[in-house]
Amino acid sequence: MTLEWEGEDIDREAAHRAHDELLTLKARQVGEPLTIANEFSEVRVSHVETRNGARLLIESPKSGQWIALDPLELEAVTWQTTQTFSEMIARPYEPMYPAVPTDVAE
Repeated sequence: MTLEWEGEDIDREAAHRAHDELLTLKARQVGEPLTIANEFSEVRVSHVETRNGARLLIESPKSGQWIALDPLELEAVTWQTTQTFSEMIARPYEPMYPAVPTDVAE
């Protein structure tokens, strides 16, 4: 028996695109990655160069999650309070604000 769900093909295609994008970013890595860990978490950060400039690639090896942030997005991290991060940690693997569907007709 195979488990299937509505939108499985869409999820699969999104995962393939994300994987391909991650491989492209890693191919443009500058220098060696830095791993930071404690008893709760481990992240790997890398400097990558893209067509649109430098990014910081942040990966969580345990979960497979990753994000590439540009300098302005990184600066925005410094504008946050510890309360913002507490809220994010309280709901792991969920965005603070749900994505707006791009295929909805107005």
